[in-house]
Amino acid sequence: MDHDNPIVHDIFGIPGADLNLSNLLMTFIVSLIVFVFCVWGSRKLQMKPKGMQNFMEWAVEFVRGIIKDNMDWKTGRVFLPLGLTLIFYILVSNLIGVATVGTVGHTLWWKSPTADAVMTLTLSAMIIVLTHYYGIKVQGTKAYFKTYVSPVPLMLPFKIVEEFTNTLTLGLRLFGNIYAGEILLGLLVGLATSSIFGFFGAAIPMLAWQGFSVFIGGIQSYVFVMLTMVYMSHKVSSDH
Repeated sequence: MDHDNPIVHDIFGIPGADLNLSNLLMTFIVSLIVFVFCVWGSRKLQMKPKGMQNFMEWAVEFVRGIIKDNMDWKTGRVFLPLGLTLIFYILVSNLIGVATVGTVGHTLWWKSPTADAVMTLTLSAMIIVLTHYYGIKVQGTKAYFKTYVSPVPLMLPFKIVEEFTNTLTLGLRLFGNIYAGEILLGLLVGLATSSIFGFFGAAIPMLAWQGFSVFIGGIQSYVFVMLTMVYMSHKVSSDH
């Protein structure tokens, strides 16, 4: 699948400041889908839930369970909106490029935003920054930075390196899984459109891989939220 990305180079005349318009478009579309879906699922709340309210309440309990597995609920309840936003946004981002790919000529416009390393690393960097913010907010500035030299000052460089590795692993794990899935789907689509024999040869593997990609997309959204709460608990819990 040989496609070009719609990139605007050197924004505001800054060398190297490039903007991928496909990422911008798909981020907006995914955000809109998540917003509409959540409003639709919670617009008519009832004491006896049914339909979409059942699903929304299940999602809330699911994310609540992830948080409670990593920290006490009194501390972690503030992270429930963050967890819900992440799991819905990443799930939709992972799946939106599984069934369809949109191109104009040789330019790729419609794809999974999480199939781009810049997007996933930016998201993971934002999460790491948030963990520092809440760590300082909960523990206080002096107590928080003291954890970097505990139990001995020799730990400082190791803990600094750990912050970078956490950012990289959180972002690249998500990117690698989704990008690999889209590459293989692209190859199967290319085979299917090459000839009538290629169509029949690729049809079943493509359907099977699409189903597997849906599974991987769900698992990766769960893993991202789980690791987010693990990192957050290390910053805000007094026993870490």
